[in-house]
Amino acid sequence: SLITSVTLTPVLCHYLLRKDDGGGDTETWLVRHLKNANRILLKWTFANSRVVVATIIGSVVLAGWAAFQLPRSFLPAFNEGTALVSLLYNPGISLSESNRLGRAAEKIVMQVPEVASVGRRTGRAELDEHAEGIHSSELDIDLKSSTRSRSDVLSDIRQRLSVFPAAVNIGQPISHRLDHMLSGVRAQIAVKIFGDNLDQLRSLAATLEGKLAEVPGIVDLQLEKQVLIPLLQVKPNYERAALYGVTPSVVTETLAHLSNGRILSEVIDGSRRYDVVMRLKDSDRSFAGLGEALVETPTGYVPLSRLADIEESDGPNQILRENQQRRIVVFANSDGTRDMAAIIADVRRVILRTQHPPGTFVRLEGQFKAQEDATRSIAVLSLISFTLIFLVLYSRYQSAIFAGIILSNIPLAMIGSVAALWVFGLSFSIASLIGFITLAGITARNGILKISHYANLTLFEGESFGEKLVVRGTLERLRPVLMTALSAGLALVPLMIGADVPGREILHPLAVTIFGGLLSATLLDAIFTPLLFYKFGERPLQRLVASHRGQDANTLSPSEAY
Repeated sequence: SLITSVTLTPVLCHYLLRKDDGGGDTETWLVRHLKNANRILLKWTFANSRVVVATIIGSVVLAGWAAFQLPRSFLPAFNEGTALVSLLYNPGISLSESNRLGRAAEKIVMQVPEVASVGRRTGRAELDEHAEGIHSSELDIDLKSSTRSRSDVLSDIRQRLSVFPAAVNIGQPISHRLDHMLSGVRAQIAVKIFGDNLDQLRSLAATLEGKLAEVPGIVDLQLEKQVLIPLLQVKPNYERAALYGVTPSVVTETLAHLSNGRILSEVIDGSRRYDVVMRLKDSDRSFAGLGEALVETPTGYVPLSRLADIEESDGPNQILRENQQRRIVVFANSDGTRDMAAIIADVRRVILRTQHPPGTFVRLEGQFKAQEDATRSIAVLSLISFTLIFLVLYSRYQSAIFAGIILSNIPLAMIGSVAALWVFGLSFSIASLIGFITLAGITARNGILKISHYANLTLFEGESFGEKLVVRGTLERLRPVLMTALSAGLALVPLMIGADVPGREILHPLAVTIFGGLLSATLLDAIFTPLLFYKFGERPLQRLVASHRGQDANTLSPSEAY
């Protein structure tokens, strides 16, 4: 667009725009009335400058306060047109029982009027990217349009499945994947408990789960499935193994082959390949049978019971680690009726007030953490960007005052943006934040148009600094400012309609933020920039004119300069 503006646009203007016939520029009825209204408003502004400045500063402060009161979220709520229900039974359930319960859950969900179809997965293959045990089932639900809101439909599904002997977690396919990438858990809120002692981890997790159940706005609260299951513990006896000339690694390797199997060959049937695996029979993999399994030694085959101690005990079904530390997770979702920031504040208070056993610590993660990190990163980068913009403006006008006047338009845009978010009932998200950043460039452009024109009228048309210069420059820049604002604003209208349409969840708050900011910045800039220039621009303008004339004199010969 930059290349087009300095090459193609001037050529098209030369050939296609109306040539000046010497009769002066003709203005439409609308432009004449807009200029007259702007002229009257400028006269009143100059006469009541303190009232205008105080009102605008008060509005900016109020908008800043209102921005902090807005609900906050990482991304706007998606409307994927589907729902994903995760059902977790107790580990150790059989595949047939898990399948039976899954079919019952399908029938229950199909009773909801908005449900069009249901698909189910029970368990996942071991080589799957999201391997799950057979105690896990997922229901993919396709929803029909309805008069009920999406939150009401999900609440209905959650209520019907509440009688099920399973931990229920309801979300959406893409949202669940985002949550999983952010925190490793398919939920919006993840309370991760780290430590070395599994019993302490489970005890602290159960305590936090009970306290978090009292926090308003939390749904689908559940504890990560870590339960005790019966185990056979085989501990190599180093002294007896040494008597038979066997190292402990040989004992464990032989045990792995006997219990898990050892691939001996491969059968090829057309395009299919099957491994030939040798292992003990299921009946021999018990407490008694495993002790009689033979282990090869230099002196011959010896029963495993002579080389190791075999015990029956219990242990956790799984031990999960993160950053080389054991952890267990309590996770939950928001019901959508309460601000996520308020829920997180309550969750943090619960964590602080809960006594932690020595050697354990708790970390809170989820969408809100990503929102905080992203906001912090964007704030730092925005500060760097505004500094660079200031330097560019200063190099152009050789005045910090002019650069400051131009950048003062940015807070004006915040007034309309925050008001638009309140009117549309939207939360403050990353999409809204990107909208604020976009507005910075648009509003700065309006100030550049006016300041540059004031300077050009002084340099090339002999206007002297005063109210006449400011009024003339403002009115002559009225049309370009309105055209740029209208072009951007009208282009955003399609994105502001149908906020619930799938695929428009991120673009809608972005469009609302920019549209509201354009509206307030364009209206207030019509009086605020001229007022600031009239109050503080005389000395910077004189320096700019002197600098420009000095450069022109340096390009002339001594006699011409004289």
